[in-house]
Amino acid sequence: MSYYNTKTVNESFSRVRTRIEEALKKQGFGIISEIDMDQKFREKLGIEFRRYKILGACSPKHAYLAVTAEEHIGLMLPCNVVMQEKGTDAVEVSVIDPVASMQAVKNPHLEDIASEIRSKLREFLESL
Repeated sequence: MSYYNTKTVNESFSRVRTRIEEALKKQGFGIISEIDMDQKFREKLGIEFRRYKILGACSPKHAYLAVTAEEHIGLMLPCNVVMQEKGTDAVEVSVIDPVASMQAVKNPHLEDIASEIRSKLREFLESL
């Protein structure tokens, strides 16, 4: 089982970033954090890197259900979306598979939540 799902979108990086936010919103998610990895690598290591962003996506309803089912699950939240440049006007968008990541937790109460989030993240990817 893979721990992620991915799709390549043939548009500019900035346009894909906008589309990601819009598509996540339709699935009940918001972006609560954003890490610009290429900027951090340049700033901290002096290394040039392709455009690569980690977007922390959160569905408050599902986060609440998960935290009430497993108090330390916050260590695995939010659902990360990675967007990385794969060429001129080609951006790969990847999402975590929450079912795969939650298997390590061994809490049956998380299974339904993870399955629902998996469906929403797959729908999000398909809509891009």
